[in-house]
Amino acid sequence: MHSSKGKGWILATLAITLVVLAPVATLLLRATQGSFDHWQHLLAYVLPTAVSNTLLLLLGVGVLVSVIGVGCAWLVTAYQFPSRRVLVWALLLPLAVPTYIVAFAYLDILHPIGPVQGLIRDLLGYTSPRQFRLPDLRSLGGAIFLLGFVLYPYVYLSTRAMFATQSASLLEAGRVLGASSRSVFFRVALPMARPAIAVGVSLALLETLNDIGASEFLGVHTLTVSIYTTWVTRSDLAGAAQIALAMLVFVLTLIMLERYGRRRQGFSHNQRSRRMQPQTLRGGAALLAICLGWLPVLLGFVAPALYLLNASFKYLDKTGAVSAQLLASAWNTLHIALLTTLVTVTLGLIVAWTLRRVRSGQSSGRLQGLLRLSSIGYAIPGTVLAIGLLGPLVLFDGLLNRLAGNGPGLVLMGSSAALVLAYSLRFLAISSGGIEAGLMRIPPSMEQAARLLGHGPAQVLWRIHLPLLRPAVGAAALLIFVDAMKELPATLLLRPMNFETLATWLYAEAARGTYEEGAVAALAIVLAGLIPVLLLARSQRNDRY
Repeated sequence: MHSSKGKGWILATLAITLVVLAPVATLLLRATQGSFDHWQHLLAYVLPTAVSNTLLLLLGVGVLVSVIGVGCAWLVTAYQFPSRRVLVWALLLPLAVPTYIVAFAYLDILHPIGPVQGLIRDLLGYTSPRQFRLPDLRSLGGAIFLLGFVLYPYVYLSTRAMFATQSASLLEAGRVLGASSRSVFFRVALPMARPAIAVGVSLALLETLNDIGASEFLGVHTLTVSIYTTWVTRSDLAGAAQIALAMLVFVLTLIMLERYGRRRQGFSHNQRSRRMQPQTLRGGAALLAICLGWLPVLLGFVAPALYLLNASFKYLDKTGAVSAQLLASAWNTLHIALLTTLVTVTLGLIVAWTLRRVRSGQSSGRLQGLLRLSSIGYAIPGTVLAIGLLGPLVLFDGLLNRLAGNGPGLVLMGSSAALVLAYSLRFLAISSGGIEAGLMRIPPSMEQAARLLGHGPAQVLWRIHLPLLRPAVGAAALLIFVDAMKELPATLLLRPMNFETLATWLYAEAARGTYEEGAVAALAIVLAGLIPVLLLARSQRNDRY
């Protein structure tokens, strides 16, 4: 790694890392330059509510995703019952529905004069919402409920993989010693799965912090919503930067606590150990397992998806076609997602390849840690990233204008390039992590043989590794494409004037209270999100356990 070619890869990755860290540096600079006079108002009227709502939301969502995710993972791993094979992958379907779309759908489904409450009143013999109505969904409890039933697959996916690989002999030893099935679960299986649960919960909480649409639709004033309203509504960019910086510290603290909590946890795994065989359930137990297993799928995916289908068909039947503006939003979404995928996969390939060469060259741990900072973008909420990018974008446009004389005006800030940059920085961790995992499956001896034959790093990557990395690159590209299609917070803050995506179109429709055409945009996003989920489900079908 000491050759000039190797240094070139390191310098390229360091440049990517600096670009990723630039928004954080800008936040620090802008926060210190702004006035702190408004903090008396923020501390008195804004932040107490926002901080308490955020903490309670995180606590509630964390508990709910843990209960649903771990419970469903154990259910389909430890027990055999009718529809289990379908349920194993169906439990992943809520991943296809962004949180703000679920809130959009349920606001209509559970409206006091909507279909659900109307049916309940008919069954109970009531004729007016004044006689009977369910608790208002526009509340902190409603937000916890909806986010929990959408984000639990993060916990389910990682925990089920851990349960499925646990040795059956350990569980059987507990039973031989007289422990009940419940005791074996809580005292043996659950402690061994704690690292997987922690990873899944942390991902769900990061998504909760990044959410802006669902929280605003449901009237929950969180830190993310405070950043948006402070900038857009009050035109106070410095104040928004200060709140964003405080939120970033909160996010990094959350990640450090998660890693600190499992710093001493490690497990040896014998690939030859006998895996746990599911216990067959019959009668009432089987029926209960079916109901408990399918309830999260029904609430997290089926109900909102059926609502969107019904609302879209009604709108299309009434109008005959979608509006030209919605078609333009769909095209904007498509081409931004494609550009983001191309850029992010390319950058991820550079980062992953450099990290592999750094490890094989036995470089210092500090250098490896510095290079891995390029993946921090995924931990930064979209609103925070957007605030931090303003400074570098304006600086670049200013330099370009000075170099070009009169200048072309706003190049990045006035175009969709700002969105591509923000998306790429945010989703770089998906690309580099997926490709790095693929590279770990390729033995170093292959590139060592190529280097002995005189091939440089670029030739080895292009001619040997890329063909072997097609599955990993394809999976990363698919996830990035779908995430870019449904990204809302960064899009709201960085989009050019008169530029709409499907996500912002839906946000505007919901804000106006016009749900008809918004349902078409939401359905398009959900259908796009189904692609990676179904591919992931296909791999789940091949799981024998």
